[in-house]
Amino acid sequence: MKIEPYLWGFNGRCEEAIEFYKKALGAEVQMLMRFGESPEKCEGGSTPPDNNIMHSSIKIGDSVLMLSDGQCNEDVGTSKFTGMSLSLNPASEADAQKIFGSLSDGGQVMMPLGKTFWSPCFGMVTDRFGVAWMINVLP
Repeated sequence: MKIEPYLWGFNGRCEEAIEFYKKALGAEVQMLMRFGESPEKCEGGSTPPDNNIMHSSIKIGDSVLMLSDGQCNEDVGTSKFTGMSLSLNPASEADAQKIFGSLSDGGQVMMPLGKTFWSPCFGMVTDRFGVAWMINVLP
């Protein structure tokens, strides 16, 4: 079994986020469906605009990340849990610096890249979409 994170709530900016992750992380789109392409319409909630992304799946390295603009009924499946970061483990410090720089463009550096007792290069950044990332080069 493996865990695949699912991020939703981009509120019409999911496509922009996907393009950003393609450029910043080399993400590859595996699947993308818009609300207007769905064979079933939303029930029990407001229908998002047809061009909003209902579901997408991107591959980053060996991992899959799923993204969506939102859900038909935003009350379903939402959580107020706020302690979450996605962790990336680049192969080198040079890769870490490149990724960190890309993700921090328009975002906020929470902890600059630097040496820690567990890593030669670790840092934390929240990207322009509010997604928290930890960049961690393993020794």
